[in-house]
Amino acid sequence: MSSHGGIRMQEVELKLELAPDDADALAAAGLFAGDPQVIHQQATYYDTPDHALAKAGFSLRIRHDGTARTQTIKAGGTTAGLFVRSEWEMPVSDDVPVLDDATPLPAMFGDVLAKIIPLFTVENQRQIWLQDGIEIALDRGRVLAGDREATVCEVELEHKEGDPAALFALARRIAASVPVAPGVLTKAERGYRLINAAPSPTKAQRVVLTPGISAGEAFTVIAQACLRQFGLNAPLVIDHQDGVALHQARVALRRLRSALTIFKPILGDRREPISRHLRWLAGELGKARDLDVLIGRTTDDTLRDRLITARAEAYVVASAAILSQRTRSLMIDLVEWIALGAWQGSTAEDDLRHMPAREFAAGTLDRLRRKVKRGGRNLADLADEPRHDLRKSAKKLRYAAEFFAGLYDRKKERRRRKRFISALADLQDELGALNDIAAAPQVLRSLGLESEASPASAERKALLQAADEAFDGWIDTKRFWR
Repeated sequence: MSSHGGIRMQEVELKLELAPDDADALAAAGLFAGDPQVIHQQATYYDTPDHALAKAGFSLRIRHDGTARTQTIKAGGTTAGLFVRSEWEMPVSDDVPVLDDATPLPAMFGDVLAKIIPLFTVENQRQIWLQDGIEIALDRGRVLAGDREATVCEVELEHKEGDPAALFALARRIAASVPVAPGVLTKAERGYRLINAAPSPTKAQRVVLTPGISAGEAFTVIAQACLRQFGLNAPLVIDHQDGVALHQARVALRRLRSALTIFKPILGDRREPISRHLRWLAGELGKARDLDVLIGRTTDDTLRDRLITARAEAYVVASAAILSQRTRSLMIDLVEWIALGAWQGSTAEDDLRHMPAREFAAGTLDRLRRKVKRGGRNLADLADEPRHDLRKSAKKLRYAAEFFAGLYDRKKERRRRKRFISALADLQDELGALNDIAAAPQVLRSLGLESEASPASAERKALLQAADEAFDGWIDTKRFWR
């Protein structure tokens, strides 16, 4: 979708990443009718030296298409393959950005705009097909920032007209032809990552829920944020066996599964098949994570060597799971289900879906808090299994508190929210350490090391006391949503 003269517009598209070697195979697969239009593009991206525009959620570029130059300002960003954002686009005569009042930048940044400089360039060859109301763009290019370079290879599907489900049907045909995964980075984000440093693990970022948003809309934003976190960490697991990235990928899956449970009154039973596949994927990654934790705790060099060998094998399993057709299909299914799923049109949950998110959040947080409060009674005397259940309940409450945090942003609410989540995190940490101790013997037995001494045991009593104290500290914190 395009416009001129600085007119604001909305753009919706599905982006799929693929390996450069697979691009020719996709173009030759016969999925796209007719000969493509071929466009050679070069775009320069601009920002201040401290990246003020990017920090505020904007990108600014001037793109060359042949002899024409077009300036584009984009606000917002990507979720998980699905892009919904605002744009301001206009023709320009040279490579100097035009930052007048036809764009939102002068009002937002003022004199800061005088510091804008070119930061990086994207060179790209785009092949375009138009088929059944869908624009298909196959991009092959590179991002250049100083002496650094990164490859870009992706196919973008933009719904122009007709049934939006056709876009996802085409995505599945593409996935059956070559391995693809929903893209989570814009070209602008690729450039900034290239400038800053080597990619690093991505923690969960704050979910932006606007005032007045409905419960159904809130679920969509939250679920897409979880998918984005997984998509950013998965490549680091595959390419670098990065333990922190693996942990964050599992956190993303847990957060998404928690969101499915939290929003069960809206989603109904339609969430169960999705949840089952997510549980499988989390389990495949969990084997490597368990070994990372155990290696970090052991002081026995012989045992550590054996665990490191097992860890390498577990990361092969984790990488294979991420790259599997099951996971690739799951990710495309998830993007469609979140955006167009049957839960959106169900009359049974219609009232709940349109309920103000703040009202839905308050009831949900109350319910989850009661569950943690009940489960934590006599915590020091709990057996491993009920204590593990308490840990899962506390984790779900923390995720919910973080999901809904933006709905409670007044000064008093922010203060209480910070204390509440901090106290809950302390409780989680102590329960997590206890769970690591309880799980260690089972991990060792699975490796045929049951005769080896467990690296954890002596501190159990101290951890139980610390967990009990953390629980009491959390109980004393006030609810930020009431």
